[in-house]
Amino acid sequence: MAGVADVLIVEDDATIRSALVRALGARRHSTMTAPTAMSGLESLVAHPPDVVLLDLGLPDLDGTALLAMIRSVSDIPVIVISARDDDPGIVALLDAGADDYLVKPFAADQLDARIRAVLRRTRRAQVVGPLVVGGLVIDARARQARLDERLLELSPKEFDLLLYLAERAGEVIAKRELLSEVWNQPYGGADKTVDVHLHWLRRKLGESADAPRYLHRVRGVGVRLSPPP
Repeated sequence: MAGVADVLIVEDDATIRSALVRALGARRHSTMTAPTAMSGLESLVAHPPDVVLLDLGLPDLDGTALLAMIRSVSDIPVIVISARDDDPGIVALLDAGADDYLVKPFAADQLDARIRAVLRRTRRAQVVGPLVVGGLVIDARARQARLDERLLELSPKEFDLLLYLAERAGEVIAKRELLSEVWNQPYGGADKTVDVHLHWLRRKLGESADAPRYLHRVRGVGVRLSPPP
């Protein structure tokens, strides 16, 4: 099932491990746990998961060292979970190969959204060939979109929004789903965020809400990406 993952939890605190296992199990993820860096690395090699949740304060090695070891043998997504919240440290870990970073304490739904986000990125990278919707050609690996062979200048979030809609071309997607899947906001957020980005995206596609070509509003439901007739 899309969005469901095998998750390896590398965390030395037994209480936190148990809470994560319960929370992820309730969201239909399967879990493996390891209390030390070396047992985590052994588990990853023996039974590769879809995602690793990595605490930094491990008893045998700092999580930063384990991240380097993981990156030397695997490109499995790693989400760092830590009470350390200094910006330079977070940036350094992301530069070292972490895919995301969550500061403890965090809500279980927020963690679930982050897992789904890294799964989307990983699975998109495995897609062979670009997505084609009419004159739109969207290359997930290169993170480029073209309309009638013209390269579109999109912000990262505009590209993510267009890609998500293109992956579900012809389907009506609710704003709540877009907020959750594109913006990682499981608890509502502002619909205005989606509206503003759709407005910018329409302008770059050479259309408007009143004269749509690709982005079609379904009042009270959401938006659909489909090719012009």
